[in-house]
Amino acid sequence: MAIVGVLITAFCVGTLWLAMSARIVKQYERGMVFRFGRVLPAIRGPGLTLIMPVVDRLRKVNMQIVTMPVPAQDGITRDNVTVKVDAVVYFNVEDPRRAIVNVQDYLFAVGQVAQTSLRSMIGKSELDDLLSNREALNQGLEVMIDSPALSWGIHIDRVEIKDVALPDPMKRSMSRQAEAERERRARIITTDGELQASHRLAEAAATMADTPAALQLRLLQTMVEVAAERNSTLVLPFPVELLRFLEHSAARSGTHTEDSGTHTQDSGTRTEDLMEALPADLRPKQPSHAAPSRSR
Repeated sequence: MAIVGVLITAFCVGTLWLAMSARIVKQYERGMVFRFGRVLPAIRGPGLTLIMPVVDRLRKVNMQIVTMPVPAQDGITRDNVTVKVDAVVYFNVEDPRRAIVNVQDYLFAVGQVAQTSLRSMIGKSELDDLLSNREALNQGLEVMIDSPALSWGIHIDRVEIKDVALPDPMKRSMSRQAEAERERRARIITTDGELQASHRLAEAAATMADTPAALQLRLLQTMVEVAAERNSTLVLPFPVELLRFLEHSAARSGTHTEDSGTHTQDSGTRTEDLMEALPADLRPKQPSHAAPSRSR
């Protein structure tokens, strides 16, 4: 009976010892054993691991990538613009021993370094870089955070600037600047179009000057286009020089003497023929002379 009691006691002690010494490390974790306060060189991998009860203490370290938002930081850019910038940091533990031994709280340490680096980056950058050149700023911010984190066993995967908040007066100024820039581009495009059109018109005028028949064809084409719109009025161009010629001819015919009656009669006949060929609204008005009244 004594042997049975000893066996039962040994079994209970062994079970209790196994329960106190057995630890489970997950797949995304690594375990570090502290024996009498000193860290053992061996790092426990995922699975079941055993430690000595009371003597050893197991510390688990998460090896997953941590997403840490950086609070918005107020700062003044190099061109003296007040902005508020926030970012996000992605990092993971690369060396569990240094992450536990070299720094008290690596999460808090990385957060503080990220905030100070973000404020420093704001002071070294201009507003245009914060708005349009974020890729280079992200790389520079990653280098600034990763430099002290290497001694802590932390690997900075990436850093990204999330948002840049501007004051309302600056937003209104930028909107006016963008509107003025769009208006400038519109005017440049319009003037370029007019310049190209003037060159084309000059070439067309030179071509028509060499071939006068082209001008007549163009006139006929314009008449066809106007007539296609079902208009009741058709406007035809008439040279003003011809009207002036007729006026001068009529004035010269009135100053001739009676001795040149035949020549005057012929020129008057030609003038009358040309006047009759004109439309009624284009004929020069002749002063009307009232007939003298006869007295009985």
